[in-house]
Amino acid sequence: MQNFHVTPIGKINVNEDGMFIELEPKYIPALQALDGFSHLSVIWWFSDFDNEQMRNTIETSQPYKKSPAVMGIFATRSPVRPNPIALSTAQVIHIDYETGIIQIAYIDANDGTPVLDIKPYTPSLDRVETPSVPDWCCHWPMSLEESGTFHWEDEFNF
Repeated sequence: MQNFHVTPIGKINVNEDGMFIELEPKYIPALQALDGFSHLSVIWWFSDFDNEQMRNTIETSQPYKKSPAVMGIFATRSPVRPNPIALSTAQVIHIDYETGIIQIAYIDANDGTPVLDIKPYTPSLDRVETPSVPDWCCHWPMSLEESGTFHWEDEFNF
């Protein structure tokens, strides 16, 4: 089996001023021409969940209140997975092209989380007009914007 070498391009910084992606200095030039994109796809590492036991967990007991009793890890958004890679869409508030700091509205990552890559969100490749989901989660919001006011705490069993 082939192994891959992945190096973080930066990290998440969460503080009293907001949420930020802070790039390593050598990657700052990679921000060129990002102006005008309202959202980014952020690929990050679930570093707080990277251990042997969690990487070998392939099923979980009902993580969501209305979900099936047992779910395969690939049917969840759980941080517990064979390769703890995460993908989030984040709204861009401001990009400082000199310091390599991108202020974002929200990301479900902890302070200090390694960022592996960022890509511009483009509706032509990233948006699905009519997605379908199982009945147990069909009442969840249909957009990132609606998710901000949804009572997610009522959905989880953890």
